[in-house]
Amino acid sequence: MSKVKTSFFCQNCGTQYAKWQGQCNACKEWNTIAEEIIQKQEKVAWKSEPTSSTKAPRPLKINEIDSAQEIRMDTTDGELNRVLGGGIVPGSLTLLGGEPGIGKSTLLLQISLKLPYKTLYVSGEESQKQIKMRAERITPNSDNCYILTETKTQNIFKQIEAIQPEIVIIDSIQTLHTDYIESTAGSISQIRETTAELIKFAKETNIPVILIGHITKDGNIAGPKILEHMVDTVLQFEGDRNHVYRILRSLKNRFGSTAELGIYEMLGSGLREVSNPSEILISHKDEEMSGTAIATTMEGMRPLMIEIQSLVSTAVYGTPQRSTTGYNAKRLNMILAVLEKRAGFRLGAKDVFLNVTGGISVDDPAIDLAVVAAILSSNEDIPVTKGFCFAGEVGLSGEIRPVNRVDQRIQEAEKLGFNTIFVSKYNKIALKNTGIKIELVAKIEDVASILFG
Repeated sequence: MSKVKTSFFCQNCGTQYAKWQGQCNACKEWNTIAEEIIQKQEKVAWKSEPTSSTKAPRPLKINEIDSAQEIRMDTTDGELNRVLGGGIVPGSLTLLGGEPGIGKSTLLLQISLKLPYKTLYVSGEESQKQIKMRAERITPNSDNCYILTETKTQNIFKQIEAIQPEIVIIDSIQTLHTDYIESTAGSISQIRETTAELIKFAKETNIPVILIGHITKDGNIAGPKILEHMVDTVLQFEGDRNHVYRILRSLKNRFGSTAELGIYEMLGSGLREVSNPSEILISHKDEEMSGTAIATTMEGMRPLMIEIQSLVSTAVYGTPQRSTTGYNAKRLNMILAVLEKRAGFRLGAKDVFLNVTGGISVDDPAIDLAVVAAILSSNEDIPVTKGFCFAGEVGLSGEIRPVNRVDQRIQEAEKLGFNTIFVSKYNKIALKNTGIKIELVAKIEDVASILFG
C-alpha cells in the first residue's frame, strides 16, 4: 500500500497547488483552495490489468487505417440526433450540462425509456420511486430501461457486469465517488477520478456513457475544466424555467458539428421536439406594429426565421442607452454608427433597445439587415410591411454584403408564407421560378426607400 498523497485544489476552477494559499491565481477567487487526498491506495478500477494475451497496439500507416463510417445508435429523438451529429457513437462519453430544474434528467429519462437498446439509468440524486413517478408521466411502460440508485463507482460496475447494458446514463457525475480517492463526492479529485474510470470503461467495452453535470453560477459546468476536455461531447441545455421552450446546444463534439441546435417544448408529459422552430420564434399578431422585422438565420444546417424587435426613443438622460438581448451589443453600436454616418439617420441622441424573440442568442451576421429595418421602423414609427423578411450583412460603408446559403434561406421564407425577401444584389442565387419576390439591394438607403418611401 502506497503512501497517502495530498494536494490543494481550487474548488472553483480546479487549479492544483503544492500548498495552501488564500487566493487562487487562476480565477482570483478567495478562500476556495482546499486540501484533498489524491492517492489512497494502488487501484484497479474497471477490469484492470492487461493479460499476457493482450497485444500492445502498434502504429499504422494512415492509409492502412479503416475509414469506414462509425455506426451510430439512434436515440429516437430527432433533435438530439441532430445535435450529436446523427446519433450516439458507441464507446463515446457525452456530458450534458444545464441549470437546476431545466429538464436534464427528464430529457435523458425520456430517451432511455424510448430507446430500443438495453439502458442502465444510474441516479445518485433521486430514489427509484421518484424516478418511477416521473417515468409514468412521460411514458406508460418500458422493458429496456433499468434504474439503479447508487453513487459508488465500484458497485455501479458490478451491476453493469450483471445486466450487460448497451447504454449507461449517470445522473449526475457530481454525486459519484470512488474508494480509491478519500475526499467528498463532488470534489475536484472525485470528479476527475470517477470520470477517468468511466472513460476507461467506455473505451474498453464500446458502451456509450452519458453524464449529467451541474453548472456554476456563471453558467459553466461545475468541476475542473479538464472534465470537458476528457469527454467526447459537451451538450448545454438552456432556457428559462418560466418559459416552455428549451434549447439544446453542442459546445464540443468530436463526432459532428457544434453549430447545430435542438429545440424542445416542456409539457406536463415531458419534452416535445419542436420540428419547425420558426413558428415559435415569430409572434402571431393581427395588427402591424412598428419596430419589428423578420430575419432568416442559419443554425448549423437548419434555416430559422426569427423576429427582431426594436424600440427607439428620445434619451431622457445625457448618455443614450444601448441595450440588447440575444444580439451582440458591439455590433449594434457599429450598425448605429453606420446609420448615422452613411445613411444620415440621427440616432446619436436616442435610446435604442433590441431584442431577439424566443430567448435565443444569434451570432449570424445575416440578421444585420433585419436589425436595421427594425430600428428604422421604430424610429419612423412605420411598421414593416407584413410578409417582408431580410437576409443580409451590413458593412461599415453602408453596403449590404452577401450571406452564405442564401438559397436555403429563401426556400424557408417561401415555405412559411413570406412574399418578399431582401438580399444583397451581390449574392449568387441559383433558384429559378420561386414563388417569393427577391428584392436585391446594394445599400442601406435602398432598403429605407423601399420600406418607408
